[in-house]
Amino acid sequence: MSVIQEEAGEAGFLGSGWSYPPTFVRGNKQLNMTKKGSNIKQSIDVILQTCQGDRSINPGFGSSLHSFVFRSLDATLRSEVIESVHIALRDYEPRIKVDTVTVTTENDDETSLAVRISYTIRQTNSRHNHVYPFALTEATHLALNDGGL
Repeated sequence: MSVIQEEAGEAGFLGSGWSYPPTFVRGNKQLNMTKKGSNIKQSIDVILQTCQGDRSINPGFGSSLHSFVFRSLDATLRSEVIESVHIALRDYEPRIKVDTVTVTTENDDETSLAVRISYTIRQTNSRHNHVYPFALTEATHLALNDGGL
């Protein structure tokens, strides 16, 4: 089997699809496509960003992360976020096996979290990491740096 055939077989299993959000190639007006690992990472983002019930044809698709917005950060919230990520990716991303999910704060005021996902691609048995940023508060009343003006 040639290298090209091997890559085509791997891309066939690992997938290819529209980039998210959809963008176009300048000049020929074709959609940008993603393949292999980048397609999986974008799929993880789409799953975690989609609220369950948003898709009328598949109302269970997505995660319940949106239900954690405005909750205070404690051990219970961390474990619920971890469980939600595990369940969503187990149910809607069959190309991977989630190894670990950890949740850490991104800033001192604990308004945003970094959800770190370590996973193994089943077909290739290769390990990867992905960080999903998650905000616990809305984006109002943010302190702006005016650059010393």
